[in-house]
Amino acid sequence: MTDTARVRAWLSLGSNQSPRRYLPSAIDDLRESFGNLTISPVYESEAVGFVGENFLNLVVGICTSLSAVAVNRRLKEIEKRHGRVRNENRFTARTLDIDLLTYGDQVIEHDGIRLPRDEILHYAFVLRPLSEVAGAEIHPEEGKSYQQLWQGFDHSTQALWPVSLELQKVDQSPRG
Repeated sequence: MTDTARVRAWLSLGSNQSPRRYLPSAIDDLRESFGNLTISPVYESEAVGFVGENFLNLVVGICTSLSAVAVNRRLKEIEKRHGRVRNENRFTARTLDIDLLTYGDQVIEHDGIRLPRDEILHYAFVLRPLSEVAGAEIHPEEGKSYQQLWQGFDHSTQALWPVSLELQKVDQSPRG
């Protein structure tokens, strides 16, 4: 990392293939790459867009001086180390899915990255944990806090429930 300003970025993590193995391991890798993490509670949800095993999902906050492109590249390396196979079908089972959700308050469309990610506004498994750890932060395009967005979300459309998952060596306390 360089001595440039550090940016708060939020990531979504999900897995439906051995998630109790892959998610804690991914958290360890993220901590090695980015240092201290802010970690949301973990939620279970049904697969979206295909029939498959339920997913475990959470949101992780990092502070970094890397560019959004460099962060995204690092996330894809971590996915690959955890057995992620990318194919044309977006909606499929996976060992690990890590998406860069936000990069500070920036709106970015560059090098295959679109931030903030649209998934924030469309999926309960992204918005709920994000609202719990970054509730007061403002969505750069919507102009509303993540807490306000969650309060306005139609909760009846997507089942979501909290689960216990041991994420060793990390700070799991939510910060708003």
